[in-house]
Amino acid sequence: MSDRKKVYLTRELPQEAMDLLKSKFEVEVWPEEIPPPKSLLKEKMREVDGLICLLTERIDREVIEAAGPQFRGISQVAVGYDNIDIKAATEKGIYVTNTPGVLTETTADYAFALLMATARRIAEADRYVRSGKWKIPWGLMMLLGQDIWGKTIGIIGMGRIGTAVARRAKGMNMKILYYDVVRNEKAEKELGAKYVDLETLLKESDFVTLHVPLLPSTRHLINEERLKLMKKTACLINTSRGPVVDEKALYKALKEGWIWAAGLDVWEKEPTDPDNPLLKLDNVTASPHIASGSIATRTKMALMAVENMIAILEGKVPPNLVNKEVLKVRPPTS
Repeated sequence: MSDRKKVYLTRELPQEAMDLLKSKFEVEVWPEEIPPPKSLLKEKMREVDGLICLLTERIDREVIEAAGPQFRGISQVAVGYDNIDIKAATEKGIYVTNTPGVLTETTADYAFALLMATARRIAEADRYVRSGKWKIPWGLMMLLGQDIWGKTIGIIGMGRIGTAVARRAKGMNMKILYYDVVRNEKAEKELGAKYVDLETLLKESDFVTLHVPLLPSTRHLINEERLKLMKKTACLINTSRGPVVDEKALYKALKEGWIWAAGLDVWEKEPTDPDNPLLKLDNVTASPHIASGSIATRTKMALMAVENMIAILEGKVPPNLVNKEVLKVRPPTS
């Protein structure tokens, strides 16, 4: 019988990451695309030494308390970790890690691509051509969009990704406004970003892009009251977390013309219902939570998650430990 430590994966990882993990541990993988059921997660937590998971798995207190005494760590293949009960994990002496930094530029690329696609109605234009609606060679008023060059962008959340988006906006000669609970003086100095309150940002921006974590304070941050503050020509872009936006209020805003359009990569419920009324609107550009989805970045994320797990199971402090308080509960060598 093997004395190698056991790791359970809730999804297959890119091959390079799988090879590294298998060189160190005994590995079992959930074989389907949909998340494993809670009952199975609890069973595996009792049996294995570590878990590598995605945002789609809800690792709540019940799942964490099912962990056996040998279980040491949860390595999430994502920056965010709002799906994991960090307090319960810390109390149980379970290390939790994430994969920050590596997806910053890729996510910023996508956020700006979504902004441009929304402003210039690219998805709508694609449907227009494919459906056979294009009947004249060129029309003066055909599928008119919003300009981007020289306009004002409002960035809510000026962390790594928000700052990376600001760099791209600077390249488009945009005026950069931002709001965050913490001032980013480096971005102000290097990019000319201007710190303003949230109300001012919403009123003055041609594009509002969201880059905040999902917290009690950010749930439905963009609601009916705040959507009414925005310009009628403004576009809202969300690549952060779906519940940051109140979708019912957004539908009303788009349907009644309070704002011009929205580009959404994240949704209140994922996957979103095919009957979600937002999907019926031509002024919504939709995608399935793929902002970090480049081949190179997803491979780097997986490798980082594996390296975190290796450190945990080798009794070391992992490089991307989220719950540092756990070191007092379970020192690295214990």
